[in-house]
Amino acid sequence: MKLRPYQKEAVENIHESMDEYGSTLLVLPTGCGKTIVFAHSVDEAIDKNPGMRAAVLAHREELITQAVDKIRRATKRTTEIEMADTWAINERGMFGTPDVLVSSIQTQCARWGQQRRMHRFDPQRFCKLVIDEAHHATADTYRRVIEHYQQNPQLGLLGVTATPDRHDEAALGQIFKSVAYVYEIQDAINDGWLVPIEQSSVDVHDLDIASIRTTAGDLNGRDLERALLLEKPLLEMTGPTMDIAGDRKTLVFAASVAHAERICEIFNREKPNAARYVTGKTNKEDRRKIFRDYTQGRFQYLVNVAVATEGFDEPSIEVIAMMRPTKSRALYAQMIGRGTRPLTGLVDPHEDKDDRRRAIADSPKPAIEVVDFVGNSGRHRLIRPADILGGNYNDDVVERAIRNAAKSGKPTNVQDELDKASREIADELERQRRKHIRAKAAFSKRTVNPFDTLGITTHRERGWDKVNPATEKQMNVLRKFKVDIPKDGFSKAAASRIIGTLFQRIERGICTYGQAKVLKRAGYDGVDAMTKDEASRLIDVLAKNNWQRPQEVEQCQT
Repeated sequence: MKLRPYQKEAVENIHESMDEYGSTLLVLPTGCGKTIVFAHSVDEAIDKNPGMRAAVLAHREELITQAVDKIRRATKRTTEIEMADTWAINERGMFGTPDVLVSSIQTQCARWGQQRRMHRFDPQRFCKLVIDEAHHATADTYRRVIEHYQQNPQLGLLGVTATPDRHDEAALGQIFKSVAYVYEIQDAINDGWLVPIEQSSVDVHDLDIASIRTTAGDLNGRDLERALLLEKPLLEMTGPTMDIAGDRKTLVFAASVAHAERICEIFNREKPNAARYVTGKTNKEDRRKIFRDYTQGRFQYLVNVAVATEGFDEPSIEVIAMMRPTKSRALYAQMIGRGTRPLTGLVDPHEDKDDRRRAIADSPKPAIEVVDFVGNSGRHRLIRPADILGGNYNDDVVERAIRNAAKSGKPTNVQDELDKASREIADELERQRRKHIRAKAAFSKRTVNPFDTLGITTHRERGWDKVNPATEKQMNVLRKFKVDIPKDGFSKAAASRIIGTLFQRIERGICTYGQAKVLKRAGYDGVDAMTKDEASRLIDVLAKNNWQRPQEVEQCQT
């Protein structure tokens, strides 16, 4: 399988991070081929360690069979499953020793005589351990298995995830010592690998979840089921979904088995044989048949309960109905990710991102439409599409985009709403800053944010960055450039962005950090494009005017 450019970069970064830190995290959105990336990474690790094996851990059958299929197709490595009654390796060598072991976390932790099944496997024979859907790695079961294999100090640990919850990020930073590569979902959409996300907000006047309890960070399942099974909210959700979807293939996320049954009942009452449901209790053979019939277009609405969140790939889905509210960003990202894939074979033939985006726009599936339901959520902060696309935006931008989309009353492009909110907030801050400058024209000694000074867009800092402070080497570089360092310092990632920008400015002949700081303090814009000489002349004029801005200085501003 030919790697896409970002996949190739991810594989290279994984090995660089693994060599330096021994463990690393890969963040790729659903639909961007994370299994292909870690398959190539496993292949290279075994090449570097002849005679050694690799292990892949997941928590669902679909993920395990998918991993085996992709590893076999992407590499020439022998790959076997260790799960339930399937035993991949006889440690005495009677049935051979495959290169790659793919196993479930439940099987690894299951009883095996007086020990756990993981103890069948000698850690010294494994060079790499991959944790699929690594946001689960913070659980005690995963930690025990990781500790078992890390008895080999040479073992490389790779975690792969899509969009983890923010409360998981810091914990992931404790398990994985570095982050090799982050490719946000909006990056994949901008690069033409995934389809744009459109949101339709539906007001459900009779849905009240304000009193629902919170359990393990999300809405309590039983409380949520009772609220959603009321007749009025059911009708206020199913009716608009049918109107919005039209004849398009639709995936519905329900909160419980009873909820899924009622949704299907209403759909089929209005449109006979249009809907089926699948849950964790559905017989495996029946589940496979339902998925197969859905893929082949034999019915329109697939209603699922926590089944189509991971390991279910169906590019022809055009509408996703979020009838299961959640406070979990990871869960919401997985649900949206079921629909962001473009139609099969559409984008890979094109090398240019504009050609890929044009191919998507001209296809029968130009976007995925997410039907989002808004009720009385009270104290609960429910996840919306803007939360998933807003990985590179501050929280205030995401919140405004959510409010704007909900008020629009029509389908909105979520990325456009985020861009609009970002511009609005930037304009408001600039007006406030100018007002402050007019009120206090004299040169100020106030501290200037280094990111603002250098014209670097401020992104939300991920939890794993916060637990990895800047190295002493990075701090020495920042001190050399006389960068303002906050009391709590910088993370390693933030320091890297600042240092990279400083050296780029030197290469381009842009004004120094010190010059930019002086001009920013005086309230001047456009310093990010000034040369050193232009900045020097402007500072001379300021100095001669007692650091105030005379009319002639105003005219010098670029």
